[in-house]
Amino acid sequence: METRRLQYLYELSRRGSMRGVADLLGTTTSTVSQQIALLARDTGARLLEPDGRGVRLTPAGRRLAEHAESILAAVDAARLDLDPTAEPSGTLRISGFATAIRTTLMPVIAEFAERHPKVGIQVLEHEPAEALRQLAVDEIDLALTYDYSLAPDEVGPGIETLPLWSNPWGLGVPNADATGLLPGRNGPGGDPRAAEVFGAFRNHDWIGNSRNIADETVLRMISSMAGFEPALRHQSDSLDLVEDLILAGLGVGLLPANRPPRAGITILALHDPEVRLRAFARTRRGRSAWPALALVLERLRAG
Repeated sequence: METRRLQYLYELSRRGSMRGVADLLGTTTSTVSQQIALLARDTGARLLEPDGRGVRLTPAGRRLAEHAESILAAVDAARLDLDPTAEPSGTLRISGFATAIRTTLMPVIAEFAERHPKVGIQVLEHEPAEALRQLAVDEIDLALTYDYSLAPDEVGPGIETLPLWSNPWGLGVPNADATGLLPGRNGPGGDPRAAEVFGAFRNHDWIGNSRNIADETVLRMISSMAGFEPALRHQSDSLDLVEDLILAGLGVGLLPANRPPRAGITILALHDPEVRLRAFARTRRGRSAWPALALVLERLRAG
């Protein structure tokens, strides 16, 4: 049986619809249907059955999809690990968010240029959902993603994850509006609780991320604890622009607690619950044995 057909079946088991598989793999629903029908002919088993206007996997189809995950990973591992002793070479495609690229990846790139000149690194700046989609369709080899402790990312099967680092985040507000919310009151370290901090800004406009829903999830979660719905008026995936909006009096928004604040901005600590951004390196299962990728992951693991 062809591994490409197994991939169609495996993705159908994850996505639940032929339209979802077609969108993911950049093809048509008729192609997905045809390839799975050919796979059924190859195996001599009925893999699909009607489910309303769509289809679902039969018990045999589900079992084969489970095998497909391991088979596809093994094929990748065999293809990429033919000679683990060879000098790492080839083009490594990496997609990730700007902070991870700047702070985590750029030192690795500089090191590789000197020590492993046969490895080329292609860098693409994307938010987590975009990078994970690229990883799923094999457009990249490594995704640098993040989530928040209050909004954990859901990563499907077939993805290997390496935790990188974690940083606390706070609420960025104009200096004049921070009075009475600085350390010295209740909560860990004397800080007010997160809901109390948010509640003080219930009548303000709020700034979310333009390309990642996790920020909005955190804002709405803590606001609900304070008993209000935040007015999300602005969106930006640039921390510099978030600061510009705060300084212009257009809203308040999340910022890294360890980020040196610009003049005029106070970053209020958030506790109970704490908000932490967690960074990860993610690869397709079976790919990490490729010498070039394995070397990068080892370097990232070492910090």
